[in-house]
Amino acid sequence: MTITLNTQSPVIGDLVIPIVQTVTLADQLTSLTQQLGLSDEVLQRDFKAEAKEVLAVYGPNGQKTYLLGLGTDPQEMDWLRSFRKFFFDHKTKLPAQLGIELSAFNGAIIEGVVLGVRGGGYDLKLYQTDKADGPVFFSDAGELTLYVTAEQQTTAQEALTRAEAIAQTQRQMLDLMNAPANYKNPQTLADWTMASGSQYRYAVTVLDKAELERQKLGALLSVSQGSDVPPVLIIAEYKPEGVPNPRKVGLVGKGVTFDTGGVSIKTSASMHLMKSDMGGAAAVLGTVEVAAKLKLPIHVIGIVPATENSTDGRSTKPGDVVTAYSGKTIEVIDTDAEGRVILADGLGYMMRNFQPDVLIDLATLTGNVIAALGYHAAGMFTQNDTLAAQLTEAANQTGEQLWRLPLWDVYQEDIKSDVADLKNYSGKPIAGAISAAKFLEVFSEKHPAWAHLDIAGMAFADTEFGSQKNATGFGIRLLIAYLQLLLAENK
Repeated sequence: MTITLNTQSPVIGDLVIPIVQTVTLADQLTSLTQQLGLSDEVLQRDFKAEAKEVLAVYGPNGQKTYLLGLGTDPQEMDWLRSFRKFFFDHKTKLPAQLGIELSAFNGAIIEGVVLGVRGGGYDLKLYQTDKADGPVFFSDAGELTLYVTAEQQTTAQEALTRAEAIAQTQRQMLDLMNAPANYKNPQTLADWTMASGSQYRYAVTVLDKAELERQKLGALLSVSQGSDVPPVLIIAEYKPEGVPNPRKVGLVGKGVTFDTGGVSIKTSASMHLMKSDMGGAAAVLGTVEVAAKLKLPIHVIGIVPATENSTDGRSTKPGDVVTAYSGKTIEVIDTDAEGRVILADGLGYMMRNFQPDVLIDLATLTGNVIAALGYHAAGMFTQNDTLAAQLTEAANQTGEQLWRLPLWDVYQEDIKSDVADLKNYSGKPIAGAISAAKFLEVFSEKHPAWAHLDIAGMAFADTEFGSQKNATGFGIRLLIAYLQLLLAENK
């Protein structure tokens, strides 16, 4: 399906008209009565412009118009979700050609609209053998026209370009996250990154098990010991051409392609969802690719320690002491607190080899952050107020929300070990997300602009795509918005 802009008024054909619920709603509906062939009384009665509300009307010439409610004061995420649900629910009924009337709105909202449209075409049935042919609208024959004014065109085109770049990458990340462990492993992530780097011209290095052993990434290796599938460290580096001394942003993402919990094994009830434990990796790899696609004038390094966390006779046992890449020793109290252990090597490798100006890690790290914030925000931990404000601004812009939690030194006691430099788990049923962040802070080597994002409640969630939790792609839009904020501030 192709998407184009048009500065002419729509004349004929099926059309979607988004409507915001404002004090002028009655006047807006009255102005549509002749176009829709309805009486004002009927339209006022049947459509209230509530968020995601849809009213379908056949016009006098046989064309079909959908009124799509957006609720009051819709933000980018509201546009995205309203359009995603509309196109997901109606995709089998839509014609090959469709228009959306957007001339009454700022051109910037097109990013949310396009991401919603593209998202509505997502098919979670990755391995079903009896799937029917896909909807014609989302086939190569599909054509979507976005009607804007001439004054909107420049802003709208920028938003469309950005949205298309993000949507394509995000779809691939959804597929990777939704894939079960027998269809993906650490090397699968490495192969994807190498293919992406080749296509979009950024550097990719993959350290295999032998190289990890040679360079002594003992924390990552310790988590992988119980699996027949070898671990890798993926290093993706996008450096813009012709930009002198660009800002350098380091991103580290947890890439556990399946997590049994190891010897500290999880209960079976939800273990099948642990194919999602690579949400941080998806955000990091996706962000590097989108930055390269958009040719952002900023240096971005993504590092993903990738492994399975399985269990057999070789598995790391509770009480074992392992040595990280940085030289720090870790007492492994709980093998199911493995994400922070592999991130220790990811952060250490980033600091020792790249010295970024900004360092951000993302991980589906703790159930405790879900207990604190539910499924509406990721936990943000940083000692840097400026970085916290920038990430919060990006979160508010995209709707991928963050909430700052404390990193007070009093929590340092929770990771104090009797036999090693630190331990990976406090053993307490409280403040687990904070103690995990304090653990990671050690391996950030006191970087003045470091932030940890615990995305456990956001990367895998209930959506319209399926009957159980599935991937959301959380983090890519957030990080791209953050990078663009950095660029705007440095102009």
